[in-house]
Amino acid sequence: MRNLIRTVPSVVLTVSLVLAAGSCRRKKESSAQPVAEEATPTLASTINIADPASAVQFVRGFYAIEAGAWRWTMARFSVVLRPPAAAAKKGATLQFKFNIPETVIARLKPETLNATINGLPLPPQTYTNSGDCLYSRDVPASALTASSVIVDFA
Repeated sequence: MRNLIRTVPSVVLTVSLVLAAGSCRRKKESSAQPVAEEATPTLASTINIADPASAVQFVRGFYAIEAGAWRWTMARFSVVLRPPAAAAKKGATLQFKFNIPETVIARLKPETLNATINGLPLPPQTYTNSGDCLYSRDVPASALTASSVIVDFA
């Protein structure tokens, strides 16, 4: 969106990959032995743009955090996400919550957001109003079989 999407802070405005339907049952642990801690950070299915810990999942296209709360993006930006449990069987929903400032819409109206997951194109969404926005698309299970996915936005 021509360097002009402002991703807004808080839990409400995040990039997330969420399981679309159903739930899975958790198996009971069969032993009480301690589990070794991982040396590298674990990827999350949901990231908050304002959380410095989420920055390890930014692949490209993000500017530094401003006011400890939000970031501008470049025209093209990418994140890496862990597919949620059971997504390889049930699919998932990609949700990107963000904000378009009034000055951007006034100057560039309308704006279209495109996304791909590991190269699989998802339907675009066009935005004509400023304020809080949501891009939400179902993702087929076949696109979520790996331990991580790259989500590219343009």
